[in-house]
Amino acid sequence: MAEAIVFLPGILCDARLFGPQIAELSAQFTVISAPVAADDTMTAMATRALNSLPNQFALVGAGLGGVVAMEILRLAPERVTRLCLIATSPLQGVPLETLAYEPLLVAARAGRIDEVVTHLSGHDPAKAQVIDADVLALLQDMALAIGVPGFVNQVRAVQRQQDMQAVLRKSNCPTQIIFGLDDPFIMPKRYETLAAFIPDAQLTALPHASVVPSLEAPAEVTRALKAWMARPLVLRHS
Repeated sequence: MAEAIVFLPGILCDARLFGPQIAELSAQFTVISAPVAADDTMTAMATRALNSLPNQFALVGAGLGGVVAMEILRLAPERVTRLCLIATSPLQGVPLETLAYEPLLVAARAGRIDEVVTHLSGHDPAKAQVIDADVLALLQDMALAIGVPGFVNQVRAVQRQQDMQAVLRKSNCPTQIIFGLDDPFIMPKRYETLAAFIPDAQLTALPHASVVPSLEAPAEVTRALKAWMARPLVLRHS
């Protein structure tokens, strides 16, 4: 039986974040999207997902979803056959980074969710950081669907995030890391360092993509996922 692929979306996003990949991969694999907005800790998000997922699965997480994926790997490594992290980091946020979310919560509660999405997407024409208009519109629509309560949960989970480097160092499943070279928040060197300490990790850097590679470079991300799914599994010893 083909492996199931579980997609975990990023902050203020739903399954549409992976729309192009789901549309193509669902012809060959069982595809599942697990929401990550109902709880305010990574552990609770991961536990909720685990309670509804098959016994084993390949795991794709983007942004916040990538951190939830790492938490799932920590809680139930025997259930994760493969791991793919997209535009995400295992590092615990420093206080300045975590406190920076508070003005975004104020804006969201005041009905200015569009400003929140613009900031989180890195869209800033003044700095030549530009997200495609259609992609930005989809991000705005997903944010409205998640809503303010979901956003509050996600921010609190991010602010309580623990360092996940030790979890990744112990991983023994085929791992794929995908990132955009135009990402304004996480520098390429951090992804290179991440790939270097994960056993059986491969790195895909995408030009002309930033924080949402699955929408900005959909064909390239799908191609990377297909190659990742074709890699041989690691034999686990009991």
